[in-house]
Amino acid sequence: MRARATVVLDGYGVLESLRWHDGALWFCDLAHGTVHRWDTRGEPETVAEVPGRAGGLGWLPDGRMLVVSMDGRCVYRREPDGSLVVHADLKGIAGGPVNDMFVDRRGRAYVGNFGFDYHGFVRKQPNSMLYAPPGPPRTPLACLSPKGELLGLSEPLVFPNGMFLLDEEQGADDGQPAGAGPTLLVAETLAMRLTALPVLPDGRLGPPCPWAPLIPSALWTSLNHPGVLGRITRRVSALLDHPAIADRSATPIAPDGIAPGRDGTAWVANALRGECVRVGPGGKILDRVATSQRTLSCLVAGPDGTTLYAATTPTDDPQRAAGLGGSRLEAYTLPS
Repeated sequence: MRARATVVLDGYGVLESLRWHDGALWFCDLAHGTVHRWDTRGEPETVAEVPGRAGGLGWLPDGRMLVVSMDGRCVYRREPDGSLVVHADLKGIAGGPVNDMFVDRRGRAYVGNFGFDYHGFVRKQPNSMLYAPPGPPRTPLACLSPKGELLGLSEPLVFPNGMFLLDEEQGADDGQPAGAGPTLLVAETLAMRLTALPVLPDGRLGPPCPWAPLIPSALWTSLNHPGVLGRITRRVSALLDHPAIADRSATPIAPDGIAPGRDGTAWVANALRGECVRVGPGGKILDRVATSQRTLSCLVAGPDGTTLYAATTPTDDPQRAAGLGGSRLEAYTLPS
């Protein structure tokens, strides 16, 4: 029998950006612009209300929280008195809503964005039509210093989303040889792949390298074909996007949030259907855990560090989701 998560919290707009910090699970509600903290026992508390919809989360070494404002296209810093101040303004960088964020132990933040008005596009036509040449717009990750200064931009990526460091312990101290350091693993949602970018000693990101394709190469080629083959593939794909069909498919996987797994693997929240998938380098699928609906974020955490949490939603469209209140937090205890 396939492993299945159970619902532990319900009634939110769009839950995203699961983080474990200071003995509690933190998350955002993208539809309502709120940040929540939950100790896994009682009721979650609302920690902050963020102008422009709350997105990615992280913390500076001194404990101050960083939170993305998606529509404000900036990163806020939460001061000890609870006030929010602009940590970094990304209006000149982001081609669409600012999205997920990873903050390392030094306080350097890596921030993605949609690159274009994704929801505006899919409200008018199927998602598969994005792949008509020239394909979805590309956009860089912004690399920020602990003070919010722009260190640099990555090479453009296809809808960069969830991120984590594969080997954060490496390069943690100054004085490492040139080029030494950890690797940032990034979910390119619309490219349906995980991509690795080396973190350079100064915090900037090096050239991206393939880490795990999550769509068969033949299907990817057909989907992006400029001729008749592409037009047919995109139309068929649009028909297969229906939830009743998509839920019965094992491929492709659209990675949204990602989190570290065992032995250098990655847990992937599949934005196309209700599941979290553990993936190894090269794209080998090692485990699947079913959820009740489309999954946008995942994290292995909890008091004993053995619980897979998943943020799920009936729709990621913030306008629709705000009225539905159908987003859930689900959990599954991983076998030892």
